[in-house]
Amino acid sequence: MLGVKREAMKISSVAAPFAVALVMLQAGGVRAAEIRVLSIPLKGPLEEIRSEFERTTGHKLQIKYGPSAELQRQIDAGEEFDVIVSLPGQIDDLTKQGKVAVGTRVDVARAGLGVAVKRGAPKPDITSTDAFKNVLLNAESIAYAAKGPSGIHLIGLIERLGIAAQTKPKLRPMGAGSLVVAPVAKGEVDIGVVSVPFILAEPGVELVGPLPVELQHYVVNSSGIGTSAKDVNAAKDFIRFFSNPGPVQALKAAGLEPATP
Repeated sequence: MLGVKREAMKISSVAAPFAVALVMLQAGGVRAAEIRVLSIPLKGPLEEIRSEFERTTGHKLQIKYGPSAELQRQIDAGEEFDVIVSLPGQIDDLTKQGKVAVGTRVDVARAGLGVAVKRGAPKPDITSTDAFKNVLLNAESIAYAAKGPSGIHLIGLIERLGIAAQTKPKLRPMGAGSLVVAPVAKGEVDIGVVSVPFILAEPGVELVGPLPVELQHYVVNSSGIGTSAKDVNAAKDFIRFFSNPGPVQALKAAGLEPATP
């Protein structure tokens, strides 16, 4: 009986420090946070990152997706957020508006532009400037994101290649990047030129390949912490998480790469 009591006392003395530590953590306010995230349509990689982040940190992510213009409308209507993932220009504008905290912008990923064709259709050669130029000249129709950075770059590229007059009748301006590949998947448009992640996310199309290096343009995705953030440290944890090996692989699988390769 005495041996049992001594054993119990040993267990108690070992467990006591852990109990004290737990009380101290609770007293210090250490707890799982719910992080409100607004994001442009990066649903595939973000959902993978969400799973690993929640599992390893205990925090929960509440993510709302939408084109940058829609995110802006939500914010203007009073939507509060802890983190926003969008284009650098929008993050900078929101900082000026007092909606994103100064000094919190971090570039988390970037994506090059590529060419999409309907799944099963022949893939043209776009491995050189002349080859890409011929593809644009031979296509009957070309979808692009009219107001997005990829579309703005394409229009400048067409001017630079000296084929603006020939291609203008073929251009099919679309909205957000995901809307560029939809008509290609339906066979309504010959090709789409847009950021690679939008192409890989649409099962009805195939990626012909990235634009030639000399014509390439990268669309950067940045993050910022909202001035209404409930838990700034948790928000910072989420942004830092993008540089971990697991999230980096998820981004690469979706056609993205670290913002600073």
